[in-house]
Amino acid sequence: MDKFKKIVKEYIPYILIIVIILLIKSYVFSPIIVNGDSMDSTLKDGDVMILNKYTYYTSDIKRFDIVVIKHEGRYIIKRVIGLPGDKVKIEDNILYINEKAYAEEYLDRNTSTEDFEISKIEDGYYFVLGDNREVSLDSRSIGLIKKSDIEGKATYTLFPFNRFGKKE
Repeated sequence: MDKFKKIVKEYIPYILIIVIILLIKSYVFSPIIVNGDSMDSTLKDGDVMILNKYTYYTSDIKRFDIVVIKHEGRYIIKRVIGLPGDKVKIEDNILYINEKAYAEEYLDRNTSTEDFEISKIEDGYYFVLGDNREVSLDSRSIGLIKKSDIEGKATYTLFPFNRFGKKE
């Protein structure tokens, strides 16, 4: 019995470390890999980022946040453009939110977006777009995104090292 207690006592710290790491990965931070070109030039295919899952427990989703969304069993990365209650429109490549024009500094200068209009975003939903509008699977094709489908905020690129840092 003493040998069993000694073994249990010896392994408890390792078990606790594993449990803590799993909890952090599940509920606070986890690595994600950008898959595809829909967020070019802000994010590149293969970028490794940190997904902050905790941030939206303590603060609201903000316009222009880069978020990870669970859609049909896979994860996609997009930029929040419209918040609940907003009216969103793109006309002649200019973004209008609630009739106010916004400069989209994060877009490549050659990016072109077809005109569209969303009359009002329902409560609990968000309108998201990719930065590379020509190839992006976003709210224009998949519809508004439920808040519960937003997994968290992605802002820090870890790898490759030449792209290390905060992305907005």
